[in-house]
Amino acid sequence: MNAKSEMIKHVADMVVLCATITHGSEWRDDQTNFVLRVGHTQADRDAFFQSLDFEYDSGFGGQELYGNIWYQDGTWSDRGEYDGSEWWQYQSVPKIPEECAADTKEQNGHIAQQPQA
Repeated sequence: MNAKSEMIKHVADMVVLCATITHGSEWRDDQTNFVLRVGHTQADRDAFFQSLDFEYDSGFGGQELYGNIWYQDGTWSDRGEYDGSEWWQYQSVPKIPEECAADTKEQNGHIAQQPQA
């Protein structure tokens, strides 16, 4: 699997705020870190994606690619892994259930404390 192609396909049209990617075995000292910082320019983004232009085995053995991608809308992606297979998985903050909202007011899916009378 090509790390650059996989990430570009995964982020699609999402606005990437920042990202950290680590390639290599967690059991050996051969890890390489890639960072896309908040406030990056298009040139920074292009260089970051170009640095990910390498092949890795996403389907057998131990996990080889670790990381997180933060999006401008407050969601994120992280790496999933099971039995040697690995992938990007999209995450969002779950809506707070009503039973947790006692004495609070929900605003845009977030809980705000009510002022004390």
